[in-house]
Amino acid sequence: QAPLVESGGGSVETGMSLTLACVGSGYIVRDSCMAWFRQAPGQARAAVAGFTSGAVGPKYADSMKDRFTVSQDIAKSTLYLHLFNVMPADSAIYYCAVDRARNCRYRDWKRITTYDTWGQGTQVTVSS
Repeated sequence: QAPLVESGGGSVETGMSLTLACVGSGYIVRDSCMAWFRQAPGQARAAVAGFTSGAVGPKYADSMKDRFTVSQDIAKSTLYLHLFNVMPADSAIYYCAVDRARNCRYRDWKRITTYDTWGQGTQVTVSS
């Protein structure tokens, strides 16, 4: 079984909301470094939101905080990404990532290389 498994993607219309989930037993644990990234066709994979070890609350990439909310349920080993009022520009594959060594305490949480474990991704397609 893959260490991280994302779900919740699909085809939605502009303005709708959806929630993505990432389950990672043994990987999504208390004080984890974990994050959501997304990658649209022809574009680089970019950070959306996440949690860094030792931080008080979640972190968001610029422009993501207004319509996205990240949350976690450690008892369920699950990381969530809540998307509100989605737009066609949000269409992408959304990936969950974990940094087991908690290097995010010293590295930029938005960098892909900070993370050592990735899910397969879940596709979100937003139509206008």
